[in-house]
Amino acid sequence: MKKELLIASALAGTVGLAGVAEAATASYSGHVRNGVKSTDTDGTADATWGVSQQGSFSVSISETTDSGIKISTGLGLADEGTGSDADSSGLTLTFTDGSKLDVFEAGNAYATHLASVPGATGEQGVAGSTTINAPSSLTWANKSSKVGFEWHSAADALDIEGFKFGISASAGDDGDATSTSSVETAYSVGASYVTTAGDSTVTIGGGFVNADDSAAKSINAAAESWAISATAATGDLTVGAGLSGGSAVHNKTNAAQTEEIDGAEVLTAGVKYVSGDITFALGHVSGSGADTATFDGNPTADDAYTSTDASVSYVIASGVSGILGYSDRQRDQDGTTSTDHSGTGWYIGALVSF
Repeated sequence: MKKELLIASALAGTVGLAGVAEAATASYSGHVRNGVKSTDTDGTADATWGVSQQGSFSVSISETTDSGIKISTGLGLADEGTGSDADSSGLTLTFTDGSKLDVFEAGNAYATHLASVPGATGEQGVAGSTTINAPSSLTWANKSSKVGFEWHSAADALDIEGFKFGISASAGDDGDATSTSSVETAYSVGASYVTTAGDSTVTIGGGFVNADDSAAKSINAAAESWAISATAATGDLTVGAGLSGGSAVHNKTNAAQTEEIDGAEVLTAGVKYVSGDITFALGHVSGSGADTATFDGNPTADDAYTSTDASVSYVIASGVSGILGYSDRQRDQDGTTSTDHSGTGWYIGALVSF
């Protein structure tokens, strides 16, 4: 019986090798966050605290052709406790000259080339409201269709040391209705430049995006924005700042809350210092924008967002860090502070990465 099983296994292996292509190379990564967070709003409600748990698990898949072109994709199996099904990534082709081409869910080039401004880590912070439309990040207008591409130049593009650029475009109406907006066409250009100034490494990046829709009632484009940011790293110290502006349509789950946004601006700034196993980080965001009361109205009332966050993280062991974070946030709706969505928060927990 044992001999028969061995023969059957050998035959199955031979048939498999003959009729099925070999599998691509795969690797995995992820993290788990466990901690306690507390929020204390400026409203009448008492402060709250409780457990905070998130997890992430993703698989990276790639293989290289005989001509040297690397083909890669990925699969997200869990993403910070969103409860969503497995999310497939698009395809990336990396050519022998160092340039890359992303297809499907490629995104926008301007967001790719922004310099990463330092900020605090942790899960602290008072939650916002779907009716407050002030931008809170440099990529607040990062909208595109999933049918598209992004091309990335190789390093030192155009024979300029430290220079890279990219272009992207997408098209594919996902279905507009009277009171909702979805991206029909989008295009974006981005560029970044890395140089040295004395003992510092300076990175500058930015670009613009234009994303249009076909909603009959919308006045603005789905998104029209520019953004620029810069960082300077000197030894263990990194400082940075960024600025973005533009207009958009904020599409909400509740169609009645979909609004036009004009004159949007957001400023980010941050600093990070690493001392051995300890990292200190401080970040600040200030954003504003005028929104409408109806989908097809003219923006008249200003919303605003201000946040200052700080954190200290300590490397306990390889892949394990302890985190202590604090935040102070204020949100204004139509010129009046929203006390239920403003206040302070703190977090203490651990991050385990693999």
